[in-house]
Amino acid sequence: MKAKDLMIPVDEYLHPETTLKQAVNRLRTMEQEKGKAGVKGLPVLDPQGMVIGMLSMNDILKAVHPSYLNLMNLGDFTWDGMVEELAKKAAGRKIEDIMNRTVFAVKENDSLMECVDHMIKNCLLQLPVVNESGHVVGMIFERDVFYAVVKAILE
Repeated sequence: MKAKDLMIPVDEYLHPETTLKQAVNRLRTMEQEKGKAGVKGLPVLDPQGMVIGMLSMNDILKAVHPSYLNLMNLGDFTWDGMVEELAKKAAGRKIEDIMNRTVFAVKENDSLMECVDHMIKNCLLQLPVVNESGHVVGMIFERDVFYAVVKAILE
């Protein structure tokens, strides 16, 4: 099996200047339109269509969780509604400020094993698939790889 056999074609992506609120709305809308749960991240493309980053659910959570909270005992500091308040403040942040700039991608004809290798070694839940010119053409999500493995086990 090749990456192109398992990928979901990408017709949605983000730009660096997209706000967090716009990105979250796009992820939520995609889930409803596709009829699938689990659109957990999208590639961030430059004006030439090349992938320059990824925005995942984890990146969104990190944008809401201030780094200074790692240094203190949260029980002494947090209050009910704190996450919601911080989320509202983060809504206008630009994706370029919170996206993961380290991008691992596979080519369309790369094997499923190469995809799994990247995902495991780099703790990835989604992986962009690029064509020969480096443009993103699809995404492979952890759940799809899992279902391919389960299918092989059960057959």
